[in-house]
Amino acid sequence: MQYQNSKRDIIYPIVLAVVLVVGIFIGIRFGARTEKPNLLVYPKTDKLSSVINYIQDEYVDTVSMSTLVENTIPSILKNLDPHSVYIPAQDFQSVNEPLEGGFDGIGIQFNMSNDTAVVVNTIPGGPSERLGILAGDRIITVNGRNIAGVKFQFDSIPKLLKGPTGTHVKVGIKRSEVKELIDFDIIRDKIPINSVDVSYMINSEVGYIKITTFAKTTYREFLQGVEKLRGLGMKKLILDLRSNSGGYMDAATNIANEFLQKGQLIVYTQGKNRARQDVYSNGAGTCQDLDLEILIDEFSASASEILAGAVQDNDRGKIIGRRSFGKGLVQEQIFFSDGSALRLTIARYYTPAGRSIQKPYKPNDDDYFNDISNRYMHGEFQEADSIQFADSLKFYTIGGRVVYGGGGIMPDVFVPLDTVGITPYLQQVSRRNLIYRYAFSFADKYRKDIRSLKDFNSVDNFLGKFNLLKEFVAFAEQNGVAPNDKEIKISKLILESQLKATIARNIIDSDGFYPYIKAIDETLLKAIELMEQSVNQPTAAISFKNTDPRILVGAQLKTWVRNDVIAAVV
Repeated sequence: MQYQNSKRDIIYPIVLAVVLVVGIFIGIRFGARTEKPNLLVYPKTDKLSSVINYIQDEYVDTVSMSTLVENTIPSILKNLDPHSVYIPAQDFQSVNEPLEGGFDGIGIQFNMSNDTAVVVNTIPGGPSERLGILAGDRIITVNGRNIAGVKFQFDSIPKLLKGPTGTHVKVGIKRSEVKELIDFDIIRDKIPINSVDVSYMINSEVGYIKITTFAKTTYREFLQGVEKLRGLGMKKLILDLRSNSGGYMDAATNIANEFLQKGQLIVYTQGKNRARQDVYSNGAGTCQDLDLEILIDEFSASASEILAGAVQDNDRGKIIGRRSFGKGLVQEQIFFSDGSALRLTIARYYTPAGRSIQKPYKPNDDDYFNDISNRYMHGEFQEADSIQFADSLKFYTIGGRVVYGGGGIMPDVFVPLDTVGITPYLQQVSRRNLIYRYAFSFADKYRKDIRSLKDFNSVDNFLGKFNLLKEFVAFAEQNGVAPNDKEIKISKLILESQLKATIARNIIDSDGFYPYIKAIDETLLKAIELMEQSVNQPTAAISFKNTDPRILVGAQLKTWVRNDVIAAVV
């Protein structure tokens, strides 16, 4: 049967088409006065990407989408925990250099004096030392560009001098005994950053090693320091982790392994999506015969706390100082194609006794890093009893001693913050950085004499010829700080120790600084006192079940300012 169209069937589509055409015309004519329908995002789609795409396609003004994304990622992470961080591509190299144990550059320490970059020291074995650049040399030009006496920004100089290994940079050097500029064509090379700041003998039996961060090279540097000190008769070791804010977890566990007997738990990690992973000692440690003390303070964090916690919970040695920072979160680092990186918290770590060292935090908690100031105001830096622990945070070492979790490692021996000798005069010269400025000018003045000084004894003999305190007081007066004989007498030991230590650092680096500063370091002095009272008691040490080099514990972007940092390194 053939189907016949009715009149209604023919007219209706025509009317509908006319209505649609009129509607389109009205939409075009008056569209600027109407609102576009709401963006519909289905539940299973990526809402964040949809919003970004919608902004890119429809936003009223031109907007940089890359900037929008760069600003959005940190905002997301801020709502997680204080240590999950995004590192933009332009910041990654400088952030990662301390952990990698090196960078590409020319191998000098420099500082600014009268708008001129002055070489403080050359890095041993680096390209500048190989070419004969000397401490005290003034850098006048870089690649033909004058950077001296022109208010050149200090932070801009490293950008000119650093660069990939194998590339060239030409510098013009002014040397005091030479009239004309000396031109050097420096081929950049890999420059090491030492994470073991110093290793030296305090007395005939007690060695001292200071670790400033846990980098890829830290374990090797530590073993080298131990070997050196054993050759000098070391039987006891003081390991200084103060102001060490963390780094690679396996660097800390490798060092813990050196002190422990076989099969002892060093640390374990666990997270919602990460099964528990234990790290045990393997018994092959080379330091099992050494008496051990570890120094910590409120800036010792993360990997430092892993090492201190392993030693404390296994009753392997004394922990001396003040309560540590309280950072017990593990970050995993991933990279993006543009060179940026994300460090995301993926687990918590626990000491052998089961303690979580992580102190309490809330998402988007701006007060988290102010905890140190709050502790000071609460009196914790002066009285150990000011710290209150709940019974629920009580744990036990393998020997049955009580230890507490819930926020940092509490030392076995508490040493309060030392305020003896602090006077308004000392505070004034410190605020104006006059101690370092005098030390630098002294080293610069006697540059020819000090170039032959290679060890602490020769430096000490040389400095003994001068009345440094008297000269410094005159220097401070010239720079706006009037003498106060009474206060200078009270602060005499601090002033003399800091002056000698800072001058010595300008001559032989950390090997000169730490032996002098020991005289005013109450925590170290307490550790030495306890060491001298102790009797050798060999105690206990790794089957690593997870030492992925991407795993970081406490590679914090927040920088702790060290008073003894004197120069930029390039």
